[in-house]
Amino acid sequence: KLTSLALHPVITPELVQGRVHLKCSYSPASPEPPAQYGVLWSRLSSPGKREQVHHETTPQSFSYVEMDGANLRLGDTVFCTVTAFRRGTPEQQSLPEDSKGFYAGIKFVPESLEIAEDGKEHVLTVLSTIPIACPGQDDSCKITLQLSTEDLGKSSQAPGPPDIALSACQVDLLPEPCSGSRCAAATVTVTAVTDSAQDGNRGSRISAEPLAPRDLLWRAYTPRDVKVTVRDLPTGNCYSFTDPHIITFDGWRYDNYKTGTFLLCRSESRAFEVHVRQWDCGSHRSVTACNCGVAAQ
Repeated sequence: KLTSLALHPVITPELVQGRVHLKCSYSPASPEPPAQYGVLWSRLSSPGKREQVHHETTPQSFSYVEMDGANLRLGDTVFCTVTAFRRGTPEQQSLPEDSKGFYAGIKFVPESLEIAEDGKEHVLTVLSTIPIACPGQDDSCKITLQLSTEDLGKSSQAPGPPDIALSACQVDLLPEPCSGSRCAAATVTVTAVTDSAQDGNRGSRISAEPLAPRDLLWRAYTPRDVKVTVRDLPTGNCYSFTDPHIITFDGWRYDNYKTGTFLLCRSESRAFEVHVRQWDCGSHRSVTACNCGVAAQ
């Protein structure tokens, strides 16, 4: 009789003799535990399709499989499926029970960002779901990721200069005790570039690449990109031109014919101000001043 034993298989990452393994743990709720378990390991080969990687029969309430870079690679989503049966009666199995998919590799949290050109910093966490192994005794245990940005532009435009700025071009993932599916983490801040151009909402992406890893598992691995949408905000403009006519940010117009150095504008929220120097450029008959210098902080 096929029954469900509520085995609740769960995958956790673990270092075994310095090599990265995944452990499938399961525990029957019944008072008389079955004598044998069949454990099938599989990976997601394409959306909705799984490929078998390893199968074993064991009396233990756990099963290990190695991330060897061949059968299981970084970037794989891995499942374990467990059935239970009594010794000698393998045909009388319980219903197979699936674990949740375990993504082995680098994750960005959040997976995508929507930010505005307002100067605010947004924290992006880079974490490894597998432990960082030390290839040798004298090696420093870390994985360095090179971060880069690319402007995707709009569909009708060619990509332009980056629309986002990162607080760092590299982050180091240092090993820490695995908690759930978090074994190492670093943070970087993302800010939209305030470009004073009315260029509409634009798309960018952040890419990460392991930098010269010694561990074979990390070679030829490229984590998923992070998509960033930058929302364009209207930009204010002010002007001082010819003898000087001034138009303020909110559209007021006036003239300033005096000579000297003047404060043209100052921000109340950040360290930003513009000074302008005006000098006599008229004749004996008409007093006129013209812009002859500008300083911006």
